[in-house]
Amino acid sequence: MRDRPIHLNALEKHLRADPVVGLLGARQVGKTTLARELAKRRRGAVHFFDLESSADLARLTADPLLALSPLRGLVVLDEIQRLPEVFPTLRVLADRPRSPARFLVLGSASPELLRQSSETLAGRISYHSLPGFTLPEIPANEADRLWLRGGFPRAFTARSHADSLRWRNNFIRSFLERDLGQLGIPFPSGTMDRFWAMLAHGHGQLWNGSELGRAFGVSHHAARRYLEALESTFMVRCLKPWHANLRKRQVKSPKIYFRDTGLLHCFLGVSTREELERHPKVGASWEGFIIENLIQILGAEERQCYFWATHTGAEIDLVVQQRGRLRGFEIKRTAAPKFTRSMRSALDDLQLSRIDVIHAGEESFPLARRVQAVSADRMLEEIQV
Repeated sequence: MRDRPIHLNALEKHLRADPVVGLLGARQVGKTTLARELAKRRRGAVHFFDLESSADLARLTADPLLALSPLRGLVVLDEIQRLPEVFPTLRVLADRPRSPARFLVLGSASPELLRQSSETLAGRISYHSLPGFTLPEIPANEADRLWLRGGFPRAFTARSHADSLRWRNNFIRSFLERDLGQLGIPFPSGTMDRFWAMLAHGHGQLWNGSELGRAFGVSHHAARRYLEALESTFMVRCLKPWHANLRKRQVKSPKIYFRDTGLLHCFLGVSTREELERHPKVGASWEGFIIENLIQILGAEERQCYFWATHTGAEIDLVVQQRGRLRGFEIKRTAAPKFTRSMRSALDDLQLSRIDVIHAGEESFPLARRVQAVSADRMLEEIQV
């Protein structure tokens, strides 16, 4: 397992500030491994409870206060969504004088987990989202492999593309047949499989629940519930539209992206880089890959990330609101990006501090005032936070 110092340091910062920290992320993304690496770095006692273990689950189910109150140091509760009734106990323990223990709860971001923790532990809990591997965590020469295979650790580090594809297909099957049910999402696996596959062909496009519902044979309300299930489990990102006070008609629907391009390529039937380059969704796949990595490089939270588009065609792929200013990002899979009327419109209408045009070429260069073309290979060095 590769070291993940960015996320280790973030967890330590959260634990110094709050008595309870939620580490959230998709299944198999490395939450447990990260928690164990964190435990090795701490000097005090560490206690692990794996709630997929019948023994640990029984200990906490019988009397969680009795089991947890004597513990000191770091207490890790893995797969916390299997026992949401423990949250009131965590509130009691978090309010003790001098906080003799810190609690790290690991979960796969089920709706029940988020609802219970936000209501019961308000003001006592902070969250850190763990993605798969991203560009800041890998050598520069492995970027193409990350794009093709995605960031799930076992998919990315597999010995071959075939082994990686096999793991991803098994992950999808296990997620649909087992994990959704354990997370309290009661949709039939076959139905979700078809919906997820159809969503892959809309990757990078505006959400149209009515159209997808008709194609799928369900109402737009049902389609929205399926989408929310995938969003709440970190499978897809719904990028919200930014609204400015303009006379122009602006797009109000979100854009839908697979968070992990490796899973996207499974549904598209893509297994090699050559197949990916010939696929009609190659541009959309690369756009989603760059957006996910930009968000990680910037350290942006989900509530800070948007896109912007008008009905007359002006648009910006990613708008990030940080430190009281707006930044724009355009993603162009070309070696020779150009300054466009759409960019000029976004600069003027949104009062963007700058626009970075991320492109597939090797060189970075200015395109206009406050507009810079940035090579994707140089994002880590040239995208300033």
